[in-house]
Amino acid sequence: MRWLLLATAIMAELCGSTCMKLSNGFSNLYPSILTFVFWGISFTIFIFALKHFDLSFIYAIWAGIGILLVSIIGMAYFKEPVTVMKVISILIIVVGVILLNLSESLSHQ
Repeated sequence: MRWLLLATAIMAELCGSTCMKLSNGFSNLYPSILTFVFWGISFTIFIFALKHFDLSFIYAIWAGIGILLVSIIGMAYFKEPVTVMKVISILIIVVGVILLNLSESLSHQ
């Protein structure tokens, strides 16, 4: 259940971030409204997930996976440039999230 909460918070954050881009600086009404709706949902669910995780762990996972997914959407959907430096940087974040998850698992054994 705790992982479902975290996954839902991440997906809502992803939707909110995408709507921010679609809002075009808050000049498009519906994406602008949806930005706040999705970010509100994300933070609310994140608060409930905090009951089940350490803050340092859950925030890094939430932010790291969010960065990865938003980057993929930016490059695939918004045609943002794909550079070697960008890909390497994203891979470093992914490795960090994996190592953090591993360290969390090992510390609870």
